[in-house]
Amino acid sequence: MSETNTQPSEETNAAADEALQVLLIEDNPGDARLIQEMLHETDELAKRVRLGEVSGRTPEISCETRLEEALETLADEHIDIVLLDLNLPDSEGLSTLETTHEVSETPIVVLTGVRDQQIGVKAIQRGAQDFLVKDEVTSELLIRTIHHAIERARQQRDRRQQREQLEALNRLNRIGHDITHAVITTETRAELEQQVCDRLAESDAYRFAWIGEVNPGSDRVSPKAAAGVEDGYLDEIEVTVDENKKSGQGPAGTAIRTEQVQVMNDARTDPKFEPWRTQAHARGYLSSAAVPIVYEDLVYGVLCIYSSSSRAFREPETAVLVRIGDVIAHAITAIERRDALVSDAVIELEFRVEALAEPLVELSVSEGCTITLEQLISGDEALLAFGSARDVSHDAFIDAVERTDGISDIRILTSRRDEFEFELVAPTAVSLFETIATHGGRVAGATIDDGEFRFIVELPRGRDTRQMIELIKDRRDDVTYLAQRTTERSERGETHTVSVLEDELTEKQRAAIETAYFGGYFDWPRESTGEEIADRLGIAPATFNQHLRTAERKFFESVFGE
Repeated sequence: MSETNTQPSEETNAAADEALQVLLIEDNPGDARLIQEMLHETDELAKRVRLGEVSGRTPEISCETRLEEALETLADEHIDIVLLDLNLPDSEGLSTLETTHEVSETPIVVLTGVRDQQIGVKAIQRGAQDFLVKDEVTSELLIRTIHHAIERARQQRDRRQQREQLEALNRLNRIGHDITHAVITTETRAELEQQVCDRLAESDAYRFAWIGEVNPGSDRVSPKAAAGVEDGYLDEIEVTVDENKKSGQGPAGTAIRTEQVQVMNDARTDPKFEPWRTQAHARGYLSSAAVPIVYEDLVYGVLCIYSSSSRAFREPETAVLVRIGDVIAHAITAIERRDALVSDAVIELEFRVEALAEPLVELSVSEGCTITLEQLISGDEALLAFGSARDVSHDAFIDAVERTDGISDIRILTSRRDEFEFELVAPTAVSLFETIATHGGRVAGATIDDGEFRFIVELPRGRDTRQMIELIKDRRDDVTYLAQRTTERSERGETHTVSVLEDELTEKQRAAIETAYFGGYFDWPRESTGEEIADRLGIAPATFNQHLRTAERKFFESVFGE
């Protein structure tokens, strides 16, 4: 991952083709005219300042006679160098320099009289780059002085930026070290995320930090932890991951979508920050970084950091932020895996589908019946569904099944007074369930009741639920996501046999033993023969027998073995 907001070098090239901008602040018309003539008579200054690139243009000179108007020019226009007379109608002495230096970082060359040379030296001590005695100025001296002043100012600026960048990098490395320590000591994901935000907000360099994640079934990013100067910021803004919305084109949404760090160098000017500019400006947020929290194919969320300085997140800091995001992601994964081992919990996602098994859905309304699919087994060529129907006759149910597209066969297995069990074969449903299984999930069951077809997908805890929801919606556009819940295996009556099914049996062995069990092969008298089960699975009877015997042996070993 790396910072994606890089600026092109065209600005630098364009600057090389522009004329040097000089601001002359001088109230004496004769002195001002002399300086202007010296600068207009040569293009040597442009050659020197532009590092040998000839722009073909002599310097452009702006003249002001009063300090007030000069400060307005400095605020409104780009100026390369200031030539400053200290004694003006509205300001005198070194205070003129101090006022100019406070409002702008533009290099300043002070213009003095013959008797003011000591003032010139003091001016350098107060921030001027150099001074010139007016009566001793020549074209060559003026050009050389301006050139050296601009170059010294650039070097000072570069050294300051390098120092600030090193300080920022050291500070961020210390924060990264503290976050790594928090990873070791925290017990829950919520505690970890809050400690990360608290540690970032403790630094004077950052005003605010928050961690958010995408709500299952939506594109909205919701905050989970926050610290610093927030003042209701997260309540006033909307952040999504939808690239077609303005709310999804900012740093946080883009970071989650691209899995790369996103940097906003200046919130006042960057167009992608437009939806939140007013709220950010009110709280002093000038730059921001959004760090995706990703582990392999799991996107846990995004860490967002705000600074009161522009360009607070440069490339070296971005590399540290990438490492911090990786540390957080690994920690969350470890916490969720540990919790999964301790609690044996799973995530259930519930969906409603509109245009599936419509005759059976209509039957649930006309007869007031409930149809439950309790076990779905994927064979080589078809999906086998074992379930039960309550409060409906055999004939009405079979008639509805025969009118249902995608179901090729039905058998009634057992019957009681108001309920019976059945087996369905549904070749066309296989692709959806294969997609779910490929991404680590399984369909735990389905219910047709009161005019609705609902099904539940089960995922191991820690999997990316948003990805699964999007996969299912991509497969069928008539699916609606309804709910998510965490369920303990013990609540569903599962025991050690689950580990045998999941860890010991191959897919074909598991399909053979499940189909045999739910198809009534182990009942007495048998509801299905071995040949019928093999036919359902699309395999030879001998192959079915081999898979079944192997699965039985593994089950017995789990019970009677060491």
